Amino acid sequence: MKIETRAVGDVRILDISGKITLGEGTMAVRNTVRDLLKAGNKKLILNLAEVNYVDSSGIGELVSAFTTVTNQGGRLVLLNPQKKLLELLQITKLLSVFSLFEDESSALAGI
Repeated sequence: MKIETRAVGDVRILDISGKITLGEGTMAVRNTVRDLLKAGNKKLILNLAEVNYVDSSGIGELVSAFTTVTNQGGRLVLLNPQKKLLELLQITKLLSVFSLFEDESSALAGI
């Protein structure tokens, strides 16, 4: 799994590729989100277009990241989740928790 972070104004976009699974994947997401929050970045977009697999630990880490950001007065949204992840979010009733966007410009406008 790989995470590249880029800035668009005061928003940080995390371009994630690969698998978000127990171990390295979840730790990378957790550490990146925490580092950005420590640096004062409170608007985060997780671009999941290149994420091809998320296990239950990965789902848990997305929820944890959302909770951490929200508790610190920030906002975290999901961009371009793959069909399988969308289905998982629907099954787990998490679609009502996350704000989802299909393109970057609407995610930037909605954050």
